[in-house]
Amino acid sequence: MSRIFGAVRQNGYVVRDIRGAMDHWVNVMGIGPWFYVDRVQTDFFRHRGVASDLHMSVALANTGDLQIELIQQRNEAPSMYREFLDAGREGLQHMAYWSTDYQGLYDKALSLGYRVGQEGQIGGEQGRFAYFDAEGHPGTVIEISDISGAKGFFFEHVRQAAIGWDGTDPIRELGR
Repeated sequence: MSRIFGAVRQNGYVVRDIRGAMDHWVNVMGIGPWFYVDRVQTDFFRHRGVASDLHMSVALANTGDLQIELIQQRNEAPSMYREFLDAGREGLQHMAYWSTDYQGLYDKALSLGYRVGQEGQIGGEQGRFAYFDAEGHPGTVIEISDISGAKGFFFEHVRQAAIGWDGTDPIRELGR
């Protein structure tokens, strides 16, 4: 448990082929089901303080209480995902911490000297997220995510779906 952020709740993997990655996690790792959104709609997204027109696909599944997130950026817009890929990396890019007191955690991180690398919002104010530019080693970017609203209920749905999952219906496309 982090003395600053709490428990790691999600590992986020940036991939070049999200469908291939889901297949790997299902067939090799036995993890699923995956909840897949082909085109995530953000309310806003900023990279290093500047608005960016990020297009991405996201897939979520759980293994126990740990959520696995797969992210494929679909355009060349500035983002920490693009920086990660442009550095020749693919795989674990961030660890996420969830909070029902997002603003308090955000302010605490800033007061400790963390710098926002990217941030955005999905589905209203209770869908905020921020990535802190604290990567000293590949895969150790820190994300915080507000789970005080609908996102928290959805994340719990993903976790519950994984409990006792029998391998059927491994990829569940949302928003179609």
